[in-house]
Amino acid sequence: MRAPRNTLSGYVKKAHINAFEFENQRRTFHTYGYALHPSVDIEGFVGPWGKYQDEQSIARPNGQEKAELEEIPAKRHRRNRIVEDKPLEEKSVLHIKDAYDYQGRSYLHAPHDFNNQVSLRSTSASNKCFLPKSHIHTWTGHKKGISSIWWFPQTAHLLLSGSMDCRVKLWEVFGERRCIRTFSGHRQAIKDIAWNNKGTKFLSASYDRYIKMWDAETGEVISRFTARKMPFCDKFHPDNKKRHLFVAGTSDKKIICWDTRSGDIVQEYDRHLGAVNTITFVDENRRFVTTSDDKSMRIWEWDIPVDMKYIADPTMHSMPAVTLAPNCKWLACQSLDNKIVIFSALNRFKMNRKTFSGHMVSGYACQLDFSPDMSYLVSGDGDGKCYICTYI
Repeated sequence: MRAPRNTLSGYVKKAHINAFEFENQRRTFHTYGYALHPSVDIEGFVGPWGKYQDEQSIARPNGQEKAELEEIPAKRHRRNRIVEDKPLEEKSVLHIKDAYDYQGRSYLHAPHDFNNQVSLRSTSASNKCFLPKSHIHTWTGHKKGISSIWWFPQTAHLLLSGSMDCRVKLWEVFGERRCIRTFSGHRQAIKDIAWNNKGTKFLSASYDRYIKMWDAETGEVISRFTARKMPFCDKFHPDNKKRHLFVAGTSDKKIICWDTRSGDIVQEYDRHLGAVNTITFVDENRRFVTTSDDKSMRIWEWDIPVDMKYIADPTMHSMPAVTLAPNCKWLACQSLDNKIVIFSALNRFKMNRKTFSGHMVSGYACQLDFSPDMSYLVSGDGDGKCYICTYI
């Protein structure tokens, strides 16, 4: 009774013990009548925030560790910056003897006729188109793959091609079918090219993050544009009143509009969730349609940076190539599930039930196009073939 105690039955001392160990000792006491003293379990216990043995409160990296830590941000900086050790020489090479004829007209001027069989001045489409029956000509000159090919506006007497060899070439379609001029001015492969409305200038978009505007007659670079992101597609505005504007889809999910007169960005359309692959003007150039790696299609009102319609479906795939029908009512889209899907190009922009399959385009951005009378639809193939299907 004289012993010190703080309860009626004795003295209770605070102790830190593991919950599992406490329950184990309690059952041992009730079964066998004895248990371990709590001090045995807590000897050397410093709690959950105790330090490890030989742990240092302040640690500094040694010479080797410091070099490794400094190398990580240096690599990230080198990966993101554009390396320009020396100015790249932008030049063009003329491959024909005379750039002008006896009347002072350049090669951009379309000839009147060829053997009285081809009229380049006609504005009406052919009433009837026929399937190709024989191979006519092969243009050779590029050292690597061709990424983009475009006819000369309206007359189509010239052909412009951009290649992975960082060069753009201009070819004759009729006559001797020569290579007229080679344009060199990019450090990396050409991704896309685009004529202006009159065919006097064209754009070249490259993986070096630059878009350059060239004079097709003199071969000189007029302007350079960059947003520090890779441009995947570019296109001049088709309206003559807005011919000084062009749009480009970039790898950072944006569509950027530049003014060629000042070189400034005048508008940005930022709603896609992936890199923008195509830009197609519809509805008398009041709207344009874009497709992206996010497997969606968006329709925009010109100069309004919010999409007026968003088309996405779980069954849809990425569409890296889109072309507008000659009657401006339909859009043919190359889908990466080895199909060509048709969308309405009018107010509803609804997917048509008509689809075309049988070719292999998965992993490739194969182009496609309509015949002038809309009888046929032609498409490239990943195996190097050309498929022609009946549209009507």
